[in-house]
Amino acid sequence: MKVYTGMDRLKILVVDDESRMRKLVGDFLSKNNYEVVEAEDGVQAVDIFFEQNDIALIILDVMMPNMDGWQVCKEIREYSKVPIIMLTARSDERDELLGFELGVDEYISKPFSPKILVARVEAILRRTSQMSADEVIEAGGIVVNKAAHSVLVDSQPVELSYKEFELLTYFMENKGIALSREKILNSVWNYDYFGDARTIDTHVKKLRSKMGQKGDLIKTIWGMGYKFEAE
Repeated sequence: MKVYTGMDRLKILVVDDESRMRKLVGDFLSKNNYEVVEAEDGVQAVDIFFEQNDIALIILDVMMPNMDGWQVCKEIREYSKVPIIMLTARSDERDELLGFELGVDEYISKPFSPKILVARVEAILRRTSQMSADEVIEAGGIVVNKAAHSVLVDSQPVELSYKEFELLTYFMENKGIALSREKILNSVWNYDYFGDARTIDTHVKKLRSKMGQKGDLIKTIWGMGYKFEAE
């Protein structure tokens, strides 16, 4: 394990079995004032994550020995909503959809520009830091606490993935407004995510099912997108 140290810098865990890739990503992040911790496989990554409770973001390779990126993501998501960027050598749509199902925040195919990676890291961390400590949104019996990253539906806690939480928050912040899939992609997945509408539809389907009857508050606008309607 290699650590690039720094005072008061956000800590990023870089997980890849290729030392060359870890060095490339690590050097670029450290130049941009991040503290970097490296792991060479999934088992080491999980150990480091739970040993160090101040990891701000994880950059995770899919194909690794001992424990692959999918399993790492599953294990961490059981306990944490920490942002995860997945790296893959395969640009397979099924892989991408599986990643988002597991709660991956961004998906980057190799080879990639380190500058793009850093831009995505900054965008995700900016979004998470913008959530003010006392911001609570309430509508239709749903309470979203941005700081605590918690959701109550009719006073009952509901467990959402990181992306599902962001999506619900975005819907509630735009209550009564018809939102196109393109607008949702740009706002929740960032403008530089080249996905398609099925990514949104998959997340909305899961979000609705977790919300029970309150899932009906997310209305489908046929041929366009979605709208959140509540008193």
